[in-house]
Amino acid sequence: MHSDFDIAAPQYDSIFTYSNIGKAQRKLVFKYINPIISQEKKLSILELNCGTGADAITFANMQHNVIATDISEGMIAIAKAKKHPKNVAFKVQDINTLTANTFNKKFDLIFSNFGGLNCLSKEQLASFLNTAVDLLNPNGKLVMVVMPKQCLWERFYFTLKGDHAKAKRRNTTESVVANVDGVGVETWYFNPADILELSADSFSKENVKPIGITIPPSYLEKSFVAKFPLLNIFKALDSLLTASSLAKYADHFLIVLEKK
Repeated sequence: MHSDFDIAAPQYDSIFTYSNIGKAQRKLVFKYINPIISQEKKLSILELNCGTGADAITFANMQHNVIATDISEGMIAIAKAKKHPKNVAFKVQDINTLTANTFNKKFDLIFSNFGGLNCLSKEQLASFLNTAVDLLNPNGKLVMVVMPKQCLWERFYFTLKGDHAKAKRRNTTESVVANVDGVGVETWYFNPADILELSADSFSKENVKPIGITIPPSYLEKSFVAKFPLLNIFKALDSLLTASSLAKYADHFLIVLEKK
C-alpha cells in the first residue's frame, strides 16, 4: 500500500523519534498516559499511525498485547526490523478502511500519537470515531495526540520570518498541504472542542493536556531553541503549563476519551 509517508520512513527516527524535540514531546505523552498503561492489568492495545513502532514496542515491553498499524509500508517495514517482543504485531492498515471486524477482537485502548489523525478530514475523523466505539471493550479508552489550530510557536516563528500566511495556516476548517520530505500531504487541524463535539454521543472526556506549549515543533530541531539550555527550560515550563485550556495553543494536544 503506497503512502506519502513511505518517503519519510527511512529518516523518521533520526528527524523525529530520537530528536531532542521528539523525545521531549513523547516524554510528556507518556507522563499523561502512565496511569492507563501502568496498571497491573495487561491491556489489549490497538495503535494507529504507529510510524516506526517506538510507542508500540514500549507498550509491548510493559507486557501489554499490541497490534500496531500504519498506512505506510515503509514505516511498518522499519518497525518490524527493530528488536521487539512477540506480543506486538505490526500491520499495514488504512485507518479509513477499519471496521468493527478488521481484527476480530476488541481492545482496552486505542492509541494514536503525534498527528496521524490530522491526515483525516472532519468527515473521516467522525467515521473513525464511530468505528472506534465498536473496536473498544466496555469502558475502553481512546487516546489521541492531535495538532490543534492555534499553535503559538507556529504563529510566533512564521510571523518573525514575515510569512503571515503560514503563521495562520492551521486556523482553518479546510485542508492544508504539509511538506513531508518534499511530498505534499493533505492535513486538517482540530481543536479539543472539535473532537469533543464529534465524539459526544459515544465517548466521555477523561482528560485533555497540551503537548508542546513551549517545547517547539519538530521542524525547529536544527535551530538553537532545540539545544541546551533552552530546550531544558522549555521542558520545565511544559511540565508546569498543563491546563486543558492551553491545549489548543500547543504544537499537539493529548485527549483521552472513554467509551460510554
